[in-house]
Amino acid sequence: QVQLVESGGGLVQAGGSRRLSCAASGRTFSSYAMGWFRQVTGKEREFIAVISWSGMTAYADSVKGRFTISRANAKNTVYLQMNSLKPEDTAVYYCAQDSFPGRPSVTLNGHDYSYWGQGTQVTVSS
Repeated sequence: QVQLVESGGGLVQAGGSRRLSCAASGRTFSSYAMGWFRQVTGKEREFIAVISWSGMTAYADSVKGRFTISRANAKNTVYLQMNSLKPEDTAVYYCAQDSFPGRPSVTLNGHDYSYWGQGTQVTVSS
């Protein structure tokens, strides 16, 4: 049984930074791409960032240059470092694990991820 547990959310002022963590268990973590998504109530889920099993990364244009995704395979953990936060970054942030091990590229499509965490709220005040 795969479990993903996010942490690190909270209230932060605009321009500030926050690091989210997602601890995974249940499958060989290093074999799977990990993604971060976010959702605002009443809006569709939005792709934020992904890191492949081999370390390849991709970002949404809205966060490129401000957010950094990384992974620590020895800790079965993926991180999202968020800098220069804006009020429009306010959302519930979810980590997710790719459905297939060793995918040769990265996927930005939420339907390609089979496991999701419970989410962590990030609120950016202006």
